[in-house]
Amino acid sequence: MKKNQDKILISLKKARTSLNKIIEMIESNHYCIKVIQQNLAVVGLLKSVNLQLLEDHLGCCFFDAAKANDEKKLNEMIQEVLTIVKTAQNK
Repeated sequence: MKKNQDKILISLKKARTSLNKIIEMIESNHYCIKVIQQNLAVVGLLKSVNLQLLEDHLGCCFFDAAKANDEKKLNEMIQEVLTIVKTAQNK
């Protein structure tokens, strides 16, 4: 996670701030469309973070397993990545 760690942390902190804003908006009975727009912004940030995390995983953990010639570990990691991709598609 080192490669994109700063970008990931910034995005997650922005998402946290936006979530707090959404909570305040709902508590203050703001217009629904405005709340939805803010919510979609958070969803976008989190999707971006997921991609960055996956990129880092493939470039680091997955790459290391491939270099080590550990076929069992590599197959396990391929299944993990496929599970993540399938889960992301269903959201």
